[in-house]
Amino acid sequence: QPQLVESGGGLVQPGGSLRLSCAASGFTLDHDAIGWFRQAPGKEREGVSCISFSGGTTNYADSVKGRFTISRDNAKNTVYLQMNSLKPEDTAVYYCARRDYFCSGYDRDFRSWGQGTQVTVSS
Repeated sequence: QPQLVESGGGLVQPGGSLRLSCAASGFTLDHDAIGWFRQAPGKEREGVSCISFSGGTTNYADSVKGRFTISRDNAKNTVYLQMNSLKPEDTAVYYCARRDYFCSGYDRDFRSWGQGTQVTVSS
């Protein structure tokens, strides 16, 4: 069954960095836009970043612009989210999901959600 698998989460101090990976299993990502989302306890899921199938278009939530960078390596069938200058408010479970070709501003447009990876920013 096609699925996405997130990894790279962990505990980091404020100001630190993490790189999350979203790897595809059972299919190739060549024709998929990949979105990163997060959900903090007691809050709704929110979109963090998205990259189009070609990598030519990326977008970011205002809260992470200038700190997070999304990229993809289709040869490795993986999308990355480099997170720098992390803040306690970045603490959440991070998920990736896919949709055909181009990004969307609505998480309902995405499918094949992974199980998520926990990111905790704390001193």
